Amino acid sequence: MVISIFRSLSNFLTISYLYLQPHFKTETLEINPEQLLKKIMEAKNGSQSAFNYLLDRYWNDVYGFQLKKTRNEYESEDITIQTFSKAFNKIDTFDENYSFTTWLIAISKNIHIDQVRKKNASIRSKTSVHDEEKVYEIVDETPGIEDKLIKEQNLKQLLADIKQLKPHYQEVINLRFFQEKSYKEIASILNEPMNNVKVKLLRAKKLLAEIIESRNV
Repeated sequence: MVISIFRSLSNFLTISYLYLQPHFKTETLEINPEQLLKKIMEAKNGSQSAFNYLLDRYWNDVYGFQLKKTRNEYESEDITIQTFSKAFNKIDTFDENYSFTTWLIAISKNIHIDQVRKKNASIRSKTSVHDEEKVYEIVDETPGIEDKLIKEQNLKQLLADIKQLKPHYQEVINLRFFQEKSYKEIASILNEPMNNVKVKLLRAKKLLAEIIESRNV
């Protein structure tokens, strides 16, 4: 059991390390249209790294738009997670002749309208069996264990870093990396669509990596 937890933690630390590498910081630069098109095509082919790139690059655009409309951080974050969940499910329908940002904002607007119509009731987006299977096939790119990275990390400090995340992000990190739950199991536990879980976990890892990076500066 201890070895299993240690192995999961090691993989998690390696993923966090990869998030800190310089090539992930290009998201703050002006995006190249050709590069964007390439990432979208890769996402349509099921590339996990392409999904990660699009999520990191456009999260602030969608979240900022919703924050202005709702003036509520939690609600804006929830709608943004649902937006990317739906966008990744429907990525095959995106027409490259149009703006990707506009497409995401349109999805976000529709989700917000639905929530207003339902008097801010919690919306659980429904996916077909085909969609669930498609999401399940997109697995995380888990690299090998890096001994040097493990030695440099302090478990006590890492747990303190995790506590800086919002509760719903702490929850998915705990379920995935410490309890070793599958995406399907987490979706069942949280009563959320699997794609929502994937987006939430990607965002949680990104935020945690930023906390670790700021501490190591």
